[in-house]
Amino acid sequence: MKSLTMKKKINSLFFLLALVLASVSLQAQDETLYLDAQFDVEVTSNIVYGVNATIMPVIAQQTTEAIARPLVMDIYQPVDAPGDRPVMLVFHTGNFLPFPANNGTGGTKTDSTVVELCNRLASRGYIAAAVDYRKGWNPIDPSQDFRKFFLINAAYRGVQDARTAVRFMRKLAVDGDDQGNVNPYQIDPDKIGLWGVGTGGYIVAATATIDEYMEIVIPKFLIDLDGPGPSPTVPMVIEAVNGNINGTSLGLVPPGYPVLPAGDTLCIPNHVTYANGDPIPSDISVAVNNGGALGDISWIDENTPPWISFHVPTDPFAPYETGVLRVPGTGDPDDPSDDFAVVEVSGSYDIQARMNELGNNDIFDNVNGPNVEDFSAVANSRNDGLNGLFPFPSSDPQESAQWDFYAEDNPNAMEPPMPEVARTYWDTIMAYAGPRACVALELSPCLEVSTNHIKPSEIGVLAAPNPATSEVLISVAPEHTIKTMELYNANGQMVQAYFDVNNYQHTIYRKALPAGTYYLKLRLKDGVSFQKLIFR
Repeated sequence: MKSLTMKKKINSLFFLLALVLASVSLQAQDETLYLDAQFDVEVTSNIVYGVNATIMPVIAQQTTEAIARPLVMDIYQPVDAPGDRPVMLVFHTGNFLPFPANNGTGGTKTDSTVVELCNRLASRGYIAAAVDYRKGWNPIDPSQDFRKFFLINAAYRGVQDARTAVRFMRKLAVDGDDQGNVNPYQIDPDKIGLWGVGTGGYIVAATATIDEYMEIVIPKFLIDLDGPGPSPTVPMVIEAVNGNINGTSLGLVPPGYPVLPAGDTLCIPNHVTYANGDPIPSDISVAVNNGGALGDISWIDENTPPWISFHVPTDPFAPYETGVLRVPGTGDPDDPSDDFAVVEVSGSYDIQARMNELGNNDIFDNVNGPNVEDFSAVANSRNDGLNGLFPFPSSDPQESAQWDFYAEDNPNAMEPPMPEVARTYWDTIMAYAGPRACVALELSPCLEVSTNHIKPSEIGVLAAPNPATSEVLISVAPEHTIKTMELYNANGQMVQAYFDVNNYQHTIYRKALPAGTYYLKLRLKDGVSFQKLIFR
């Protein structure tokens, strides 16, 4: 759970390294779908993905019972990108408290950091959604047990909302929206990932790992609501009260429950089935975590999807290995050890160790492509061989998120936002995470890139004219030979194929193809290459 109130000092050595890596990345001018920025981005704000109960008005003493509120997301879509688009749902930081009451410089779906990430993803061909989720606990409650109780409940609601967002995307693709628009964002419902930043990392971690409710009924998540006793006996989260982990069952408050009246609704089911009655899955294909942690390492099993992590090893709030989670901004601002201690959690190092032990990240062994080796080498020099982990060391003992920055008019800002610094970290993050997410999501042409991708510049690919009106001559350097060519439209459908080319050049005729953007796959002896074509 990250806050941006702490000072941001720059490790000069690492900053220089980040700049070097960023420059390497920028040198790769050849655009590969899902890996390189190449599309304009359109944003549709406040799309309602569900309705569920929030206790925030109770915490704020505005009401005495939970109320239903819309769950919303901002959807970033790439203009003229191929269809069957992968989806990445992005979750912001904020300590499960609303901004600016969380005393942080983030905590909304429009955080500068979230906007930066979503734009980067969409510009590469993803549908990126900045997801708002329910908050609600009282960090100043005099009872530490009650603080812990309601914070764990808030995290549980975050998982429910994340899975609701996953099902919303799948239902949108299959059944359409309320206006009858089926799959308006051209997504592939089988290729959905989650990306969490700070607090969002905790949501992603739990969402990716918890298979059933009983996994969270463990000693650290038990409480004695009647006061100190021999041992805690009551689960902090009760399925009948809070709804199931997917948020697809009704949750009702029983008599004697803290703060809330009997009969109050805590969970409203959303997107339980498709129109044909089949249940909508809540599973995902990849998880990415920036500075979050996992409630309990036992939740990781052979079914956990591939996982990519970024973490500051000296993070004073979210442990890098296994340690006590502390909520920033709840104690002495100059002493992180004074912040509210919640429960023992496992951070990125231990997560990735377990993932690698089970073989869940073995798929990353096949990652290859432009600059992959450079960034992997840097990560491997720091991560003890744990595939999927990129540590960001810092000389600042209060640093927890070098990738964060914030708007200049942010009311909680204590220093300049420094977006130019944060963006160098995002260059590295995208260069490391991008190829791995592509392989985990089984995306093409990323799968081609992972094995035998050839940059167009390496074989002298030329397309003339481009844009074209009726025909375009495709050529490579004479010492190379094109074996076959396949032409795909913006929906990812193959519209033309040329077999047995066996020449260094070949003409593509437009014929009856409509105007628009197309993607040409060239197969050569040593691999494949890609070229974007435009017909006017």
